[in-house]
Amino acid sequence: MNTKLHAVTDQHGRPLSFFMTAGQISDYTGAAALLDSLSMAQWMLADRGYDADWFRDALEEKGIKPCIPGRKNR
Repeated sequence: MNTKLHAVTDQHGRPLSFFMTAGQISDYTGAAALLDSLSMAQWMLADRGYDADWFRDALEEKGIKPCIPGRKNR
């Protein structure tokens, strides 16, 4: 069994919060779990596994600019 570690870091890469999921679980689960810990961020850098309209909208509602590459089917 594999695992994924979803992490929120500051601008220097220092960890602020973590969430672990099973490897086969969607990255959206980790994104939803860590969304509340993004209080003072200006932007969010993430890989395309986090590319979802609901996540981008949630970030923008918090005043956070998403910097997430689009999935191939976007």
